This record gives sequence, C-alpha cells and structure tokens, in this order.
Amino acid sequence: MAETGAEAGAGGGGLEIKPMDQFVVQPLFSDGPVGMFTVTNATLWMALAVACTALLLVMGTRGRAVVPSRAQSVAELAYGFVYKMVEDVSGREGLKYFPYIMTLFMFILMANSLALLPMSFATTSHIAVTALLAAFVFFGVTILGFVKHGAGFLGLFWVSSAPLALRPILAIIELISYFVRPVSHSIRLAGNIMAGHAVFKVFAGFAGALGLFAFVPILAITAIYALEVLVAFIQAYVFTILTCVYLKDALHPSH
Repeated sequence: MAETGAEAGAGGGGLEIKPMDQFVVQPLFSDGPVGMFTVTNATLWMALAVACTALLLVMGTRGRAVVPSRAQSVAELAYGFVYKMVEDVSGREGLKYFPYIMTLFMFILMANSLALLPMSFATTSHIAVTALLAAFVFFGVTILGFVKHGAGFLGLFWVSSAPLALRPILAIIELISYFVRPVSHSIRLAGNIMAGHAVFKVFAGFAGALGLFAFVPILAITAIYALEVLVAFIQAYVFTILTCVYLKDALHPSH
C-alpha cells in the first residue's frame, strides 16, 4: 500500500508539499487566535495594496507634467483604460460611478500584483475578501436599480421579447441567475488566484527535492510566473467589466 504524504514526511524519505499553507491567515504581533480586530498578514497586504494604489494615482500624478513621468504615464493609462471600459459597457450615464469602479480595479490589480512578490500574501485568494467586494457591487447596483426605476427595475427579469407562455419560466431563471451573480463574481477571482499560487508552491517543492534536476521545475515556475502576471491583470479586468455589466443592468433594466 502506498504511504501517505504525512507518513512519508515522518519517515524522512518522502516529499511533503503543503501548497495551501501559504493561504493561512496569521496574526502579525501575537501567537493567539485571529479575532475581529486582530492585525494579520491579510490586513498588512491589503493595506499595502491601498497604499500603493494611492501612491500611483495621487503622488504619481501630483505634478501633472506635460511630459509625464513613468508613474504619471501608468496612472493615466489605467485611468483611460477603465474610463473607456465604463463608457463602452455602461454608457455615458455610468460614468458618474467611475470613481468607485476605478478604485475597485486598481485595488484588485495591485493586490494581485503584490501577491507575486516573494514572501507576500495573496489577499484576493480569500473568498472573504472577494465576496465582500462582490457583495458591495451586488447590493450597490440592486439598490441603484430600485432607486432609479422603482418597481420598473423588475423588468430586468421579464423577457418581453419571449413568447408569453415562456416568460414566467424565463423570469424564474433570470431571478436565480441574478442572485448567483455575487457567488460567481467572487469565486472566479479567488479561485484563479489561489490555483496559480498553489501551483507555484507545488513546483517549488519539486525544485527543492530534485537536486541536480531542479532546473526543470524552475523553468516551469518561470513560465507560470509570466502567466500569473497576465492573470493578475485579467482577473482585475474581468471583475471590473462584470461590475460594469451589472451597472448597465441597473441603469437600463428593460430587455
């Protein structure tokens, strides 16, 4: 019978890799349990993401030079990219909510990017973080829809272009899919970030165990790292563009 990873590690001759250990939330200044107000590694890296975003968007553009610096160029590029996204997806009416969407995009992008640093912590791999972001979007657009349209917002669930007999069935399907939105919105981001970092850990464990042949997993890690840099941006983009789609539904609920 094959020996388990724990038994192999206890015997000293096996390979034991624990890729999920890197996601454990731990207190920074004590060894006790994590409470509601405990400062943890997750708290630290979320604060760093906020600080880096502020440095880029506030300090980087403070001079507003005609010939922009690197920081100003990156900030202007990000601003223009998100502005165009909101305008194209949500329409001109959606631009009044641009500051929130821009903040959301930059926070997720910065958190994903900082998680790629050695000894860092992937805050967006935790469903508690992504679920809160998704919940703010879900409740925000739902409240906005009812405020702007009243009961007319329910037209989002009534497919008037479908045959009359099918409309009640489609309404139920639309209603279920609407309430599934925050679940898929949050799990997609957390799952992709967690999967990438878990793969890093697995290949790093192989690199430490293969001796002279460690170059093989190291090459794989290099390729995966390049992919994860792209994933860091793509996941921030996907989360943001879905937010724009949901905002469009709140502003224009009729099918």
